[in-house]
Amino acid sequence: MELSFLGAAHEVTGSCHYLKACGLHILVDCGMEQGPDEYENQQVPVNPAEIDYVLLTHAHIDHSGRLPLLYAKGFRGVVIATEATADLCGIMLRDSAHIQMFEAEWRNRKGKRAGRPEYVPLYDMNDAEGVLKRFRSCQYGQRIPLANGVEVRFTDVGHLLGSASVEVWLHENGNKRKIVFSGDIGNLNQPLLRDPQYIDEADYVVMESTYGDRSHGDPPNYTAELANVIQRTFDRGGNVVIPSFAVGRTQELLYFLRKIKADHLVEGHGDFPVYVDSPMAVEATQIFNDNMAGYFDEEAMALVRRGINPLGVSNLRLSVTSDDSKAINNESQCKVILSASGMCDAGRIKHHLKHNLWRPECTILFAGYQAEGTLGRAILEGADSVKLFGEEIEVRAEICRLNGISGHADNNGLLRWVRNISPKPKRVFVVHGESSVCDLFAARLRDEYGFRATAPYPGAAYDLVRNACLNEGVREKVRRETPVRRASAVFQRLVDAGKRLAVVIRRNEGGANKDLAKFADQINALCDKWDR
Repeated sequence: MELSFLGAAHEVTGSCHYLKACGLHILVDCGMEQGPDEYENQQVPVNPAEIDYVLLTHAHIDHSGRLPLLYAKGFRGVVIATEATADLCGIMLRDSAHIQMFEAEWRNRKGKRAGRPEYVPLYDMNDAEGVLKRFRSCQYGQRIPLANGVEVRFTDVGHLLGSASVEVWLHENGNKRKIVFSGDIGNLNQPLLRDPQYIDEADYVVMESTYGDRSHGDPPNYTAELANVIQRTFDRGGNVVIPSFAVGRTQELLYFLRKIKADHLVEGHGDFPVYVDSPMAVEATQIFNDNMAGYFDEEAMALVRRGINPLGVSNLRLSVTSDDSKAINNESQCKVILSASGMCDAGRIKHHLKHNLWRPECTILFAGYQAEGTLGRAILEGADSVKLFGEEIEVRAEICRLNGISGHADNNGLLRWVRNISPKPKRVFVVHGESSVCDLFAARLRDEYGFRATAPYPGAAYDLVRNACLNEGVREKVRRETPVRRASAVFQRLVDAGKRLAVVIRRNEGGANKDLAKFADQINALCDKWDR
């Protein structure tokens, strides 16, 4: 029984953990890094074709975004996730593939004129479609056998529609161990979603620490605060632009806006328009509407029972095409614009920032975490100007934050979650936080609460039977630009296909001689075609 930490170790994004036990190779999450790369994420230590299962805690790209790449490298196992997570991944992974392909097309169009080598996307739409066919949906609380000696269960953790902590029971060679992967632990009293459900026992815990160094404080009246921002911005003739994650945060804001309009909390501006400028947000909102039962909290369900859609905002305008998006900035009426991406590093939000950042009558309202090194973080921390589409844009709009709104538990919520586990686990692994926060939270668990807590680095590996460190991982930080993926990446894909073929050959050992001979003939014929 071995557990390795491949991503989101001393970093906030790129979650990926590798578990080897009972003859199975299992990944828990397979996420993409977002923002600058502080530590070198590690490669999956086995051929992706040998991975039997991916247990996916939720759909956010920093937990799911490398699944199509895993498929491209030969993975043909099963991805287990809740029904809502599977539905959301259907739009998010396709969108991620579209972005990869669009970026490659744009770079190659520019590069061809400059004589630069071909840029190859990380993965394409075929890879996204392929891995989506490997999904197997489950319900909260359902105990699922994976193999002899391995069972898993998904528990609602209140972070995103369908998000879960994952419990894994292992029984091998007379040794029994239970590992709990927290996923992203939700905040209390969020709109729409239920509070996190607690798990009462575990031998090992792998837990996030995004806000392990701070408290959100008492939850504010989000509806009143948002109404105040809209009121003062509209009174001076401006727009409220909200960089918003398409999945999760956009739907929460629609919940607040519905109440603002229903209670007439903004005066003098009639039924003002609200734009959702993100095709993915539009699709995600429909998935939220389709998955209310079993996921929404009691307050939201009480509205549903009264015939009220909790996300039903009057004068809501959905922007899907690029022409729809461009037309928003030609509209002179004061408006609220919800647009992705939430950290302002990509997507349509950058166009709205270009049109509104320099206008003192407008407001840019941040309603989510801004990772270090992102455009959103720079604006929030007081940048005088930013560069958008090659043009320097002065920051003159009001910049503010909807305080306290977060899909993540704060330090008190994290402590509440882990202290519910009794007796104390053999070890708590602290991941998914900025480097200093991982260390700080692990130290607090040790010094104040008596846990044996560790903040592993990328590549760290542990023997779960002996509770012993096998590899301390890579502690050196990396400071480099992300390398351009050139045409050699296509050759690497061919190499990966060869590795997968070797795995398939081994899996056919013991088959009928007639079938094996036919397989060998097919391989030799393929080699004859290409061996030149």
